Amino acid sequence: MREELKKIFLPFSEGGEIKEIIRYGKGHINDTYRVSVHMDKDQEKRYILQRINRSIFKDPVALMDNIVKVTEYLKECVEKAGGDVDKEVLQVVHTKEGAHHVFYEGEFYRCYRFIEGARSYEIVGGPEDFYKSGQALGKFQKLLGEFDGQTLHETIKDFHNTEKRFLDFQHTVLENPVNRAVECAEEIEFFLEREKDTKIINGLLREGRLPVRVTHNDTKYNNVMIDDETREAVCLVDLDTVMPGVSLYDFGDAIRSGATTALEDEIDLSKVHFDLSLFEAYVRGYFSQGEFLTDLEIEYLPFAAKIMTYECGMRFLKDYLEGDIYYKISYPEHNLHRARNQMKLVSDMEREYQQMIEIIRKYRK
Repeated sequence: MREELKKIFLPFSEGGEIKEIIRYGKGHINDTYRVSVHMDKDQEKRYILQRINRSIFKDPVALMDNIVKVTEYLKECVEKAGGDVDKEVLQVVHTKEGAHHVFYEGEFYRCYRFIEGARSYEIVGGPEDFYKSGQALGKFQKLLGEFDGQTLHETIKDFHNTEKRFLDFQHTVLENPVNRAVECAEEIEFFLEREKDTKIINGLLREGRLPVRVTHNDTKYNNVMIDDETREAVCLVDLDTVMPGVSLYDFGDAIRSGATTALEDEIDLSKVHFDLSLFEAYVRGYFSQGEFLTDLEIEYLPFAAKIMTYECGMRFLKDYLEGDIYYKISYPEHNLHRARNQMKLVSDMEREYQQMIEIIRKYRK
């Protein structure tokens, strides 16, 4: 396999001798390798080589087109500001022919420059860590504030279209394909009785009241690179789902995944709480980057946290009702427990909603 990987990497090579290719990271979708290359004068350059999972990403060319457009724009912004491009921007390596990918035996590969002197972390250590995560998203959205999101491909259709996901959920409940609906009556009702919430963001979009922006769509904490020396957030990585969308989605999903006292697999709901102190830390970091949202976007930030948590829980429950065909599970009720976990967070957010509003008002510029 190592010799095959060498062949795949060679079109991306910027010179030097390949010394090592090893598996890298904990991703479950793409196959990722770190390539170490010995250059002149005893210098070493490192790269990330990835095989894109085409069962998930049906149009990898469009995906890479999006990534190249966004990263080139970010590079220009960082250069103008006198920043460190090597650390602050994920950089695509093109082949000698100028392509952003290589096809090898029916598989699709891409290459990035390895970001030196920074790393990502799996777990939020406390409010200061989550503050930095908020800074990273704020910086990402501010830099891309003038970028026309509609020039990007929608690589996963209706990815955060909660209104459509609700209709799909209703259909699954009625079909009841594996006869699990009766045992989940209480959980099903939880999502059905909040139907009106699923229409709000789409309604604002249809009315032209929310702008279409560049959205990351996977803003969990471990996609934030932290500088080893300064401990500051330097950039967001994993841009596979970057596409047109609503800024609220990214904020909401970051809060959903990070401002909680337990992992989304936690079964004991007494351990699962929405952490208002983490929410405040994230908001403080997010707004530290200045003004980049409209008044209406800011107004709906608390709602975004709730609706993204609701959507995630509904997707877990839908998968359980369909026989666990999408999410990987470790035991039969795994998706049901995940859904209950998200339901608990939604309930907490509803109870503390006014405090969330007040925190937004406190830190907005």
